[in-house]
Amino acid sequence: RIRMATSLLGDERPDLQDQITRDIAELDALIGDLLLASRLSCDAPSLNRENVDLLGMAAEEARRVDAELSGETVNLQADARLLRHLLRNLLENARRYGSGSPISIKLQVHADHLILRVCDRGPGIPESERERVFEPFYRLPGSAESGDGSGYGLALVRRIARLHGGDVVCLPHEGGGACFETRLPL
Repeated sequence: RIRMATSLLGDERPDLQDQITRDIAELDALIGDLLLASRLSCDAPSLNRENVDLLGMAAEEARRVDAELSGETVNLQADARLLRHLLRNLLENARRYGSGSPISIKLQVHADHLILRVCDRGPGIPESERERVFEPFYRLPGSAESGDGSGYGLALVRRIARLHGGDVVCLPHEGGGACFETRLPL
């Protein structure tokens, strides 16, 4: 209904129409995250495990945000929909908070696990905040004033990683920026 109402604005206020469109997209994303979090909040949510080509999925998502991708081909048994959500949230955060810096995705395969890194060259995250960013609705000081994000995406990323037997941490990126490292068992 809101989208339809904005289309009735016509071309008289393109700035207002653009802002409303962005706000609607943010609300859609937040509602989607909250619905997914609700489904994943039970003690043992069911995962729809299938063979996932993670490098192929990462290539698709990298194109959406013009990220640089490197890594090895890896297939794992996982819930493809949830892994895509994890990857999109990490990339969206890098795009939103990376100050327009290049985004990189790197996949490394080890003997019994894989490492997925999403990094940017933005201002980074202070060491004292690197664990807190995974708390639901937590946002770094100053980001709440900008109106960007809801503070729920990284909590969902961690929940998805842990449901797959892995985890995610926030690390400093050598040379500046932030790097989110997700480890998943093969």
